[in-house]
Amino acid sequence: MNTRKLKPITNKLLWIFAVGQFGWSLLSGIVTNWMVYYYTGSPDAQNPNTGIFASGITQNPILFKLTLFGLVLAVGRIFDAITDPLIAGWSDRSNYKGGRRIPFMRAIAVPFALVTIGLFTVPQTASIAANDAMLFVLLLMFYLVMTIFCTPYNALIAELGDTQEHRINVSTYISFTFIAGQSISFMLPNVAGFLEGAAGQAGSIRLAVAIMSAIACIAMLIPSFYIKERDYIDSKPSETKAFRSLLKTFSNGQFRRFVYSDVIYFFALTLFQTGLAFYETKLMEIEDTWTFVLTATMTFLSVLQYPIVNKLAPKLGKKKLIITGFFAYALVFLITSVCGKGLYWGFIVAVCASVPMAILGILPQACVADVAELSRLETGEDRSGMFFAARTFAFKMGQALAMVVFTSMTVAKTPASYRSTAVVATVTCLIGACLFFLYNEKMILTRIEELKTEK
Repeated sequence: MNTRKLKPITNKLLWIFAVGQFGWSLLSGIVTNWMVYYYTGSPDAQNPNTGIFASGITQNPILFKLTLFGLVLAVGRIFDAITDPLIAGWSDRSNYKGGRRIPFMRAIAVPFALVTIGLFTVPQTASIAANDAMLFVLLLMFYLVMTIFCTPYNALIAELGDTQEHRINVSTYISFTFIAGQSISFMLPNVAGFLEGAAGQAGSIRLAVAIMSAIACIAMLIPSFYIKERDYIDSKPSETKAFRSLLKTFSNGQFRRFVYSDVIYFFALTLFQTGLAFYETKLMEIEDTWTFVLTATMTFLSVLQYPIVNKLAPKLGKKKLIITGFFAYALVFLITSVCGKGLYWGFIVAVCASVPMAILGILPQACVADVAELSRLETGEDRSGMFFAARTFAFKMGQALAMVVFTSMTVAKTPASYRSTAVVATVTCLIGACLFFLYNEKMILTRIEELKTEK
């Protein structure tokens, strides 16, 4: 019998774990927030760097209104979604000396950062066809290395969240570091502008990406080397193969109800996030260097609300707050669709978005951790990695569709085309809110307590 005593999980440990989220969210933010902007946009007097790399790749629609860039992004996301359960199954079944999760994170942090740099550097030859091919391959590599890091990382949310309090706390901490990483990614034009005198316009953007990627890599390596997984988690390898485990996960009724709304929410959010730089520069006519200021404002106000969400979640329930967050985001998208010119519109959106950003940044992953914990208690098999991978598998399909929809709807690059994407985001977010009413949080938490008491 194994009598090894585990070290207690503390909030300090959870904060160190959360540093890794800052790293991967910074890399993800660079690609999500700026690739479309620099590879497909059109420059103007205020923002001359918009579309600075656009001449290097195919821009015209190749099928109906579908652009090559939109299809490349969509295929990348679909590839990403497919690899999620494979990596999750590999991680769940692994029995490395360093644990089931940490070895993956430690091995892939540096390649993750290097591929991010390559996306903005390599596809710049004189051949458009070669650039198209390299961009496609690099994007697939980016999503693969992101999956190899994030899937085991996300599984640790449930495993380090050994109690309801810790699950909410770790979700709060990683939400803070996630939006911190996303916010810093919006500084890319600012950093590039500072470096422009020495490196030129295109070179300054690439150098800014390299600097941010190096910072992200260090952040991902901190928990990978500090946390000794076996000291805190008595994990046993799962015996279920990847796709069978995926099917078992989706056979969980409560998990499916959660995913229905989650995939629609991420479709709406990705549509909005992809267009955010365009909404601010093309609709509000703000310089792109203001993007960071607006995002920092939104982040700061959101962080101020974290303690409130953290305290309200156990009292009111995560379900009620998440539904509130859905409706609040729908309002933000609606405001964006009717916004006018002027910096104040950017601040209106930033202030309003801080509320759902706080709620939906923290609580959904806590819901997944709850469902994974109940499954573990009922079956005796810990498949936390697969539950988080199944969630990402589903919402990445929504993200892939959003990429295709956004690039197709905005082929004309007119203000009306950008407004229409915000309208679509509004409608789909409202649908997601309605679907989340089907999720039964009370039953899940009650059953967890009953099974723990029985043991």
